[in-house]
Amino acid sequence: MPSNDGPSAADQQLIDHAARHDLVVTAKQLEIWRRAGLLPGNVSGGGLGRGRGSTSSPQPESFDLVLALARRAGRGKRPTDLALLLFADGHPVPEATVRAAFRGTVDAVALLGEDDGVDDDQELDERADRLVGRLAESGQAFTLVPARARRIDERIARLLGEAPKELAQLDKNTEPAPMTPHDASLTAVTVTLGGNMSVGEIGSLLRGMNPSAAAHPFASLVETTQQDVPESADLVMADDGTFTFLPDGDARDYLRGLADTASVEDLRVCWRTAAQVRAWALNLCDRVEAELEDGQLGEAVTLWLIGRGMPSGISVLETLRERRWSPSSAAVSALVLLFQRQMYEALDEQVPGCQWPVLEMAGVMAPPVRDLILTALQHPAPAQES
Repeated sequence: MPSNDGPSAADQQLIDHAARHDLVVTAKQLEIWRRAGLLPGNVSGGGLGRGRGSTSSPQPESFDLVLALARRAGRGKRPTDLALLLFADGHPVPEATVRAAFRGTVDAVALLGEDDGVDDDQELDERADRLVGRLAESGQAFTLVPARARRIDERIARLLGEAPKELAQLDKNTEPAPMTPHDASLTAVTVTLGGNMSVGEIGSLLRGMNPSAAAHPFASLVETTQQDVPESADLVMADDGTFTFLPDGDARDYLRGLADTASVEDLRVCWRTAAQVRAWALNLCDRVEAELEDGQLGEAVTLWLIGRGMPSGISVLETLRERRWSPSSAAVSALVLLFQRQMYEALDEQVPGCQWPVLEMAGVMAPPVRDLILTALQHPAPAQES
C-alpha cells in the first residue's frame, strides 16, 4: 500500500519496470489491482535492523502481470473482465481470482423475473411457464434463427429450390415435432432451472432451428440414439419416453461447480475453444455470403447446408445470437463446452462407441468442438476442414 511518502521500494520496481516498456503505472493502480486479486502482494525480505523497518520485493510473476494489466486496463474494464482476459492470454493470474471470475459470470446469468414473486416451492413446469411468460411480455423470447442465418437460408433456397427426396428417406421420424420459439424458450428455462433435457427434446430443438428443411436426418439420428442403448443400461428416462444424461437441478449450479473444480488447464482449453468456434462460425458466414454474391456456390455453401441441422449449425446460430461477445460471454461459453464434453463422456460410458464416427464427418460439428470432444473420448480427430 502506498504511503504518504510515496510508493514502497518494491512498488517502485514495478512502476519503473512498466516505464521501461513505455507504460504508465501508479502506486494507486497497484493497490487497486491487489485488492481485486489481480496482482499478488510483495514478499517481505526481513528487517533492516536497528528499527529501520523491513524490506520487501515483488513476486517474480508480478513484473509480467503489471505489464499485462497496464496494457489491458482502461475505462469500463471490470476486474472480472481483466482477470479473464489475462488468464486467457496465459498470464499467471492468481487461481482463486480466476475461479471467482468464472463463477461470477454464471451468477450473472439471471432469468427475467426470477427473483420477483416466483415461488421456489412451485412445480418446475409452473415456474418455467411463469418465467417464459415474462420473457415473452418483455420481447425476450428465444430466437431460434437469427436474422443473418435466416437471410442466408432464404438466398440459398432461391438458388437451389427443393431438397432431394432421398434426403427425406434418412429422416426416420414419421411424426416430427419441431420446436417453436415459445417451446424453445420453455425448454431453455426448464433446463436452466431443473436440468434433464431429453434426447427427444434435443431432436425437436434441431428441427426448430432449421424450420424450412424438408427433412432432418441428424435430428432423427439423435432421436433414435436410444435404440443403440443396451437393455441392461441404467438410464434416466424423461417424460417423453426418451432418456436423458443431464444432471438434475439448476444448470447454473453445475456450471458453478465446474468453475470451482475443473482444472485450470481445462478452463483455458475450453476458453480458447469457445473463441475458435466463434471465429470459425463468423468466417463461415462471410464465406457463404461471398459465394452467394458471386453466384458461385462452393465449399462454404456446402458446409452450411450439411451443418444447418447439425451441431455445427447450432454453433453458428449461437454465435449470431451473441452479437456482443464480452469476456463474461466467453467464460460462460467455456463452461458450457466443458459441460458438454463431460456429458459426451458420460454418454460414452452408457453407450460405448455410440455413434461417434458420425462426429468425425465434415460439417457435423464445428471443428474446434469436434476436436475437443473426440480428444476427450480418445478418438483421433480427422484432418481439419475449413
